[in-house]
Amino acid sequence: MTKVPGADRPDIQELPRIRDRISFLYLSHCKVNRSDSAISVTDSRGVACIPVATIGAILLGPGTTITHRAMELLGDAGASVLWVGDDGVRYYAHGRPLTHSSSLLMKQAAAATNTRSRIDVARRMYGMRFPGEDVSRLTMQQLRGREGSRIRSAYARASRETGVEWSGRDYDPSDFTASDPVNQSLTVANSCLYGAAHSVIVAMGCSPGLGFIHCGHERSFVYDVADLYKAEICIPLAFRLASEGCADISSATRHAMRDAIRRNHVMERMVRDIRYLLDADDPDQEVNVLYLWDDDGGTVTSGVSYTEFGEDDG
Repeated sequence: MTKVPGADRPDIQELPRIRDRISFLYLSHCKVNRSDSAISVTDSRGVACIPVATIGAILLGPGTTITHRAMELLGDAGASVLWVGDDGVRYYAHGRPLTHSSSLLMKQAAAATNTRSRIDVARRMYGMRFPGEDVSRLTMQQLRGREGSRIRSAYARASRETGVEWSGRDYDPSDFTASDPVNQSLTVANSCLYGAAHSVIVAMGCSPGLGFIHCGHERSFVYDVADLYKAEICIPLAFRLASEGCADISSATRHAMRDAIRRNHVMERMVRDIRYLLDADDPDQEVNVLYLWDDDGGTVTSGVSYTEFGEDDG
């Protein structure tokens, strides 16, 4: 078979780690194709080529067409692709990137399906919101109450500092424009943060649906992780943009969030925080391994022919 033109598929060791990538790229009303080791984006203004190796996630909005060759390149580069609604405020589906190890997924599943370990992880999440405080003995009900008070205080503080009136969170999924500007900006900012979190979670081999505080939704863990940063990133940003009276607050929010995520090293922190939450070591490189499960509690080598009495040497 004739070799398919374009760049060779990279080895996993050659790919930038997810924490070293930029955050996300939102595209709409354009055609996405492949040009060697970059994707080409074509719209009414012309063509732009973007290297994929340093992109964490691409958010494809309405009016976007993407080719099979472009998806092949994005998958080989380990970039996440998410299909979203207008202005990036609705999530529809995602394309899973290349992952090689299930070790984190197994840790996540073991912790999420055991009541004691699940509470331990949830307490770690809440503990990150209240540094210096001991939350190890608080119940989930008490922790939720503390978190609710913290978020209300964050809204009130941002309102005072910017002079933007705040009457509460108001978001209608079926009518984005029905909300006031600060709520619109919050919706877009949260959506951007969800995209970045989803990208990191999937790229690390974890499950977006196995949450510890949130549950019952395919993105429960995405919401768990994103909530660690909302009060720091999304709330002050949304109130600031609302106070500036932006003509297109959706676009302004997306650009501001992209800059804030990169400036605050949010994706790098997500990688570190997820590993901390799951009590995982931090290897320098991802290893491509495959074992067979054994009922003695361990594993055995794959790719070996086993007989009833032991390994078949051929």
